[in-house]
Amino acid sequence: MWLDEGSIRSEAQAATRRAASNRDRPERKLDPEVVAEIHDATDPKRAARLAERLTVASAALDRERFEEARRLATSLARELPDVAAVHEVAGLAAYRTGRWRLAVASLELAQQLRPDPALLPVIADSYRAMRRWKEVDRIWSDVRAASPTHDVMAEARIVAAGALADRGELREAISLMTPATRPPKRVRDHHLRQWYVLGDLYDRAGDPVAAARWFGEVARRDPDFADVGDRLRALGR
Repeated sequence: MWLDEGSIRSEAQAATRRAASNRDRPERKLDPEVVAEIHDATDPKRAARLAERLTVASAALDRERFEEARRLATSLARELPDVAAVHEVAGLAAYRTGRWRLAVASLELAQQLRPDPALLPVIADSYRAMRRWKEVDRIWSDVRAASPTHDVMAEARIVAAGALADRGELREAISLMTPATRPPKRVRDHHLRQWYVLGDLYDRAGDPVAAARWFGEVARRDPDFADVGDRLRALGR
């Protein structure tokens, strides 16, 4: 498994994990469109069984039984190669176990079948793990062009900034995070994640005052967020 040298990657992964785990909660039924796709692919009796297996795979993913989810989704992909939801579960499970190439292969295929901006940060972070910077930059451009929800944009920005930081381009990474410095009307979780990343970037860039400012913004809203208390204490705050 590829490991990052700093804490910025852990925050990027946490962001994308939250996006991923919220997609298929076990108490939810499959999207009717997905069910229809499965029924279009095979006979009604077999379709019902496959839909049930996909529901189980999604529930396993949500409960962090990643190997089970990946195994079930991989098996389903052989019979349902044109159903995006199957490749999505397989890709998210692979991502959560650090199988970056498998994650990219499955999630890129899911995107081809049914584009979903929410998956782009996960794909970008997988490419980042493989140090494929051009692909990270490409996906970051795709995210901006898609104008997704604020939380998806935030997650993609965290990954893109992390990729710059991985290359030693800390000032460029900070510049990319600049939109996150605008005061929001209402502070949400994705704001805290971006502020934490800003604090980490400034700390790594040798600017403890700016680092303490952004860690402090996080701590005022959520003192238990990640290791923000430790980070502030390390800065003498």
